[in-house]
Amino acid sequence: METFDALLRETLGVVALLALPVLGLAAIVGTAVAVVQAATQVQEQTLTALPKLLFVGGLIALFGAFGMRLCAGLLTDVVAALPRIANGP
Repeated sequence: METFDALLRETLGVVALLALPVLGLAAIVGTAVAVVQAATQVQEQTLTALPKLLFVGGLIALFGAFGMRLCAGLLTDVVAALPRIANGP
């Protein structure tokens, strides 16, 4: 059970490390676009989606290899731990 708990903790860490920068960037870009829209009184829906899409896509393109290495390392750890999890204590 300790092996499973350790893998679960590692998985949650990887998910947080991959998701939080993307969500943070989307929130910052969304806030900046909202401020510009409020200042100019232009309320167009595509103006909110396009900058977020471009910035988040760029972030994923820049750091996608890093994320894939993290996921590959996690998969390797999970596959290596499967016999210990299946056999139990």
